[in-house]
Amino acid sequence: RVFADAKEKHGMRWTTLRGLKKLSMQAMLTFAAINLKKMANWRWRGPKMA
Repeated sequence: RVFADAKEKHGMRWTTLRGLKKLSMQAMLTFAAINLKKMANWRWRGPKMA
């Protein structure tokens, strides 16, 4: 579900960048932002028990 959210909500469906280095930097920053959002939600709501 993480990659689907990155595509739909964080602009990873298409890119305006050229080159593997620039694209990998965009992907790294996008997934870092997703992880920060997960951590913020976890701290706010508390951990879910599976």
